Amino acid sequence: MLLLYDVALSPFAQKVKMALVEKGLDFEVRVPTLGAPEADFAAASPRHEVPALVDDGFSVFESNVILDYLEDRWPEPALRPESPQARAQWRMIGAVCDTQFEAVNWALTEIRVMHRAEGVLADRMLAHAGRDLAGLRAWLERALAGRDWFGGDRFGLCDIAVFPYLAGASFHGYGPAPGSPLALWLDRVRTRPSARR
Repeated sequence: MLLLYDVALSPFAQKVKMALVEKGLDFEVRVPTLGAPEADFAAASPRHEVPALVDDGFSVFESNVILDYLEDRWPEPALRPESPQARAQWRMIGAVCDTQFEAVNWALTEIRVMHRAEGVLADRMLAHAGRDLAGLRAWLERALAGRDWFGGDRFGLCDIAVFPYLAGASFHGYGPAPGSPLALWLDRVRTRPSARR
């Protein structure tokens, strides 16, 4: 059985879990101690970050590398887009979500949950985050281009790349406008077993 090192709030690990569920693969989840990692986790993830996947003694770390590995190892059902253009779009959207979107969501958590800033400073930072997220949502709506799924006619890795970040922003009150194409997309993804899990 596959072993996934995971921390539930990690959007990087959420992407991998979604792909595993979509592929119908059985996996065990283990939550590592990040500050003082156990030897097995440190061996699987030299950066001591989640996710890390262990497949019959072979360790893979870094979420996008794991997603590629899953596609290569278990090609059906295919989640990776077929055309070179769609694959490039998946990688570009994933890169923006993993860096820029993640940074804004993390800042929101630092302010709203951990109270690292308060008062006028927090208000200014939240306003800035709101502007950044509005720009990212507009960019994602253009990428969705009126389709049901980011990758075209079927759910796939491009949708998996976006979901944890847009869901996280929505949790903080910065979700897409109700009834917008992006909100309808988010509703469709939320009905999938992989998103619910």
